[in-house]
Amino acid sequence: MPAAHPAWWRPAGEALSYRDPVMARLVAAYKGGVMRSRGDALSTLLRAIVGQQISVKAADAVWGRFMQACGGAEVTLRADSILRLSDEVLRGCGLSGQKVKYVRGVCNGFACGTVHPGLWDGMADEAVIAELVKLPGIGRWTAEMFLMFFLLRPDVLPVDDLGLVKAFRLQYGGRWKTGGPVKVWQGRLRRAAEAWKPYRSAAVWYLWRSLDPVEVSY
Repeated sequence: MPAAHPAWWRPAGEALSYRDPVMARLVAAYKGGVMRSRGDALSTLLRAIVGQQISVKAADAVWGRFMQACGGAEVTLRADSILRLSDEVLRGCGLSGQKVKYVRGVCNGFACGTVHPGLWDGMADEAVIAELVKLPGIGRWTAEMFLMFFLLRPDVLPVDDLGLVKAFRLQYGGRWKTGGPVKVWQGRLRRAAEAWKPYRSAAVWYLWRSLDPVEVSY
């Protein structure tokens, strides 16, 4: 089981601060924060599904209702137990019909042995992604959230995350004209992120943190 927080977090902050003045400001502003793992693969994936295309605050509210439906905040989630919940109960938590299907698909994957959690620690990032995206509702973004927030991989860059692109544009926009389509800013993000290696996960976390008063966690 992964540690509660990554051993590389402090050296990541030091490296980012040394290389990038914007990152130095963000690291100083949010120095008390840290990226954490909840230590449970199923809940991490389900939290990522819940968080798709909604704010951190809204996702936390939906997740709280979901956990209550599963038996309470302290319950260890089990795929077979979740599969016994009706669609009506799941939608009552705030999940869309599509997200209900995704939750069931992930739980079926765990219950049927489609995924192999015991092997993930030893697998490369792209190999883990390739296995996870076979599950319904798990695309590359969700798999990247899993790499960051369960396996605590240090060098993940989810360029398709619109919140990340927004934060990057706000923090680094002074370098360029403020206009331009998302793809242009994604390209700029990729180039800027070269300086963040091998700690791009930490840089992403600090950029997210600059947008929201609630720490991102899955």
